Amino acid sequence: MNHPATFAFTNARVLAPGGWRDDLAVLLDGARILDLLPLSDPRVRKSPQQDLGGAMLLPGFIDVQVNGGGGVLFNDAPTVQTIRRIGAAHRRFGSTGFLPTLISDEVPVMRAALAAVAQAIAEGVPGVLGIHLEGPYLASARKGVHDPRYFHAPDPDELALLCAPRQGIRLVTLAPECAPAGSIAALAAAGVIVCAGHTAADYDTTRAALAAGVRGFTHLFNAMTPLGSREPGVVGAALEDAGSWCGLIVDGHHVHPASLRVAIAAKARGKCVLVTDAMPPVGADDPAFALNGETIIAQDGVCRTAQGVLAGSALDMAGAVRNAVQRLGLPLDEAVRMASAYPADFLGLGASHGRIAAGYRADLVAMDDDFRIRQSWIGGVAAQPYIEERGRRWP
Repeated sequence: MNHPATFAFTNARVLAPGGWRDDLAVLLDGARILDLLPLSDPRVRKSPQQDLGGAMLLPGFIDVQVNGGGGVLFNDAPTVQTIRRIGAAHRRFGSTGFLPTLISDEVPVMRAALAAVAQAIAEGVPGVLGIHLEGPYLASARKGVHDPRYFHAPDPDELALLCAPRQGIRLVTLAPECAPAGSIAALAAAGVIVCAGHTAADYDTTRAALAAGVRGFTHLFNAMTPLGSREPGVVGAALEDAGSWCGLIVDGHHVHPASLRVAIAAKARGKCVLVTDAMPPVGADDPAFALNGETIIAQDGVCRTAQGVLAGSALDMAGAVRNAVQRLGLPLDEAVRMASAYPADFLGLGASHGRIAAGYRADLVAMDDDFRIRQSWIGGVAAQPYIEERGRRWP
């Protein structure tokens, strides 16, 4: 639906900063939220209105780890067209902001991906916030599905490439033990968000990396040294550290629900974020895709190689929120914050994204009680109408 510059959403259960409210209208002015007002406020009554039919109105989800979707993998074609297709696929499931994520690859592919994201942002491709380079500075001992042929330590030219000023978020996942001395601090000083992942580091090395500027941990528990009785490992350092964020894949396959509940209890509130680690099957009819020359098939919501190695996920953010409620027992409002406000804070966007409040960007989703996304808005602009699985067309 195309709206005038100023209009109001009404008849919705709004996740406001103080919690759920069903007595408010959300007034938009172009790409921004102008205010949250009582329904009786004259500004609401004088504005065009969209009745949301009692749906939940939520801040749009922000996914910081999106390898693919809509049948395409970012590595296969790091172009604006690919980014647009991935974003459109995930938007159907509530993601109004995302980081296209490049799995470990050759340096020329990294350069192409960086250029494509910069161009996508310049062209205003809906939802793209920056880029996540997951590797190739990773540990072979914790490679997961990454191809170790690409693993290496960054040289000065690569560090200069990563540190060069550019529009949008830059997030790099690396193994701290594989990073040259001073490189983590240099990246952090240049505004790059550094995460530890696919790492065999011990506790002390991880603590040193945190002190040097590591801000978060990529898919906590997966592809990292576990918490042990005498060696706390990467997981122990992550859970102990008060300032860092942890990405969680809540798909029922990557991590046991009990382990996820322990992590959420250990970390300060706001420091756990939901991620999908999504692959091409999300938002696509074809469950198969190719990765490093191998065919991967998504079955029962999980992507694995023929050898049984997890290869990303077939998870979407609406599903992650649903699983956080149904599998982890979290309140719905907290699960939504883990998909919106907390990732915005992690990316340094907490003053403009991830919340329904005056002055915030109008990135919003309407969701029903079955965790189905009825509609989304990015900068106040609605997506094309969605068609639910059984053929019901939402407004």
